[in-house]
Amino acid sequence: MPTPSPASPDALFPETRRALLHRIAVAQSASRTPSLVAAVVRDGRTVWTGARSCVDGHAPDGDTQYRIGSITKTFVAALVMQLRDAGRLGLDDPVDKYLGATSADGVTIRQLLAHTGGLASESPGPWWERTSGALRPDLDGVLGERARLHPAGERHHYSNPGFALLGAVVERLHDGQPWDEVLWSQVLEPLGMTRTSRRPQATHAGGWAVHPYAELMLPEAVHETGLMAPAGELWSTADDLCRWAAFLAAGDEHVLSAATVEEMRRPAAPSGDYGLGLQVTTGPDGRQLVGHGGSMPGFVAGLWFDVAEGLGAAVLANSTTGAPTGAIARDLLGIVTEREPRIPEPWRPVSDPDPELLALTGPWYWGTSPHVLRLAAGRDLELAPATPGAGRGARFRAGRDGTWTGLEGYYDGETLRAVRAADGTVTHLDVGSFVFTRTPYDPAAPVPGGVDPAGWGAHGA
Repeated sequence: MPTPSPASPDALFPETRRALLHRIAVAQSASRTPSLVAAVVRDGRTVWTGARSCVDGHAPDGDTQYRIGSITKTFVAALVMQLRDAGRLGLDDPVDKYLGATSADGVTIRQLLAHTGGLASESPGPWWERTSGALRPDLDGVLGERARLHPAGERHHYSNPGFALLGAVVERLHDGQPWDEVLWSQVLEPLGMTRTSRRPQATHAGGWAVHPYAELMLPEAVHETGLMAPAGELWSTADDLCRWAAFLAAGDEHVLSAATVEEMRRPAAPSGDYGLGLQVTTGPDGRQLVGHGGSMPGFVAGLWFDVAEGLGAAVLANSTTGAPTGAIARDLLGIVTEREPRIPEPWRPVSDPDPELLALTGPWYWGTSPHVLRLAAGRDLELAPATPGAGRGARFRAGRDGTWTGLEGYYDGETLRAVRAADGTVTHLDVGSFVFTRTPYDPAAPVPGGVDPAGWGAHGA
C-alpha cells in the first residue's frame, strides 16, 4: 500500500480546493470552533489539506495532533483481527475464555466488535472521559454490577466498556504488554503512522469548551482513562488518519490482508450501520461510506472513506461540542466526487483464463428466472439476475476447496458449488440449496420437487 505523501498544491483543481476550504471555513465559523484541520486522501496519496483557526496568523497543519476519541476503536479492532488471523482467538469465542469471569460472561468477541453484546454504553460512576482511570482499577469497575442491558446479539447498542474488554484481551494474548505498545509495533510503525500515540506529543492542539451564549473559551483537562483507554484515548493527525483510511480501504500485507479489512467493513450488526469496529453508512449518492467518529472533552473527530472511489477524508477540531466533523468529512468526499470523479483504469483482458471457470460463465436459471454468471477478478464469481431487480444476486469469493462464499445480500455467507457428473461435466450450480440449471427446469438436473416428464407444452389449466 502506498504511503500518503504530503499534499501537492496541484493535486486537485483550484475550484475544488476552494470548495473544500469554503466548507471547513463555514464549519469553523458557524460552530465557533477554536481550530479545525482537514485532509483528503485519494488512492493512497494526500491530495488536499486545509485548516482554520481563531488565532490570526497561526493555524494547525496535517501534522498537528488532536485527540481522536472513538476512532481509537478502529485501531483496537485491527489488533483483534490480527489475533484472529494468527489463530490466537476466534471471533465467536466468549470473552470470558480470555479474561475469566466478568459480568459480560458469554458475550463474544464478534459482538463486542459490532456493539451487539448488549452491554451498557458507559461505565458506572463518574463519566469516564472526565475522570482518572484510577477510579476503575479493574474490569469489575469498568463493567459494574449491571453490565448487560439487552440480550446479546439482538440489537446494536454502542458500548465503550466493550472495547475496554477488547483492549484487555489484546494485552492478555500479548503476555501483558500494554495494548498501545502492541499497536505501535504491530500497526503504527509498519504503516508509518509515527504521529499517532496514546499520549499527546508536540505539536498538539489544546482542547477547549466554548461558552454556549458568549464568545468565550475554557480549557478542558486531559485525563488518562486507564482500562477505558481502548475506547477513545488516542491522539493523531490529519496526515496519519489519511494513512489509516488508505489502509482500511486496501489492507497491507504487513498488518492485515485486504480480505480481512473488507470483512471489518461488512455490516455485522442488525442495524446494518456497524461492521467489526467500523461504522457503515450510505452517502447522499447511495455509495457506501465506512469510517468512525470520535469525541473526548475538548475534541471531536471524523474519518470517512469511500472504497469504490478510493477517497477518504479526516476532520479534527478542538472543541467539546460544535463542529459536526463526521458530516464535514462526508461533505468533503462529496465535493471531490462530484467535481473530480475517479477516472477508472482501462479495461484489460486476462492473459491466462481458466478454461473450467470460463465454462461456468453465461446464463443459468433458477426455475424460470434467468441469471448470468460472470468471472470476476481472480477466481471470484458474480451472479446477477438477467433483468436487474428480478431476482437475487451476489459476489462470491473463491475458496481453496473449489467452492465460493457469498459476500453480500441474501447469499452473504452461503456456499456456491459447481456440481459435476461422474464424467466431470457440470450438471448444475447449488447456491445454498437453490439449484441453477442451464435451461429452465432442466430435467437432467436434480431440481427439488422434480420436473413433470411431459415437459414444456400447452398443458390444460
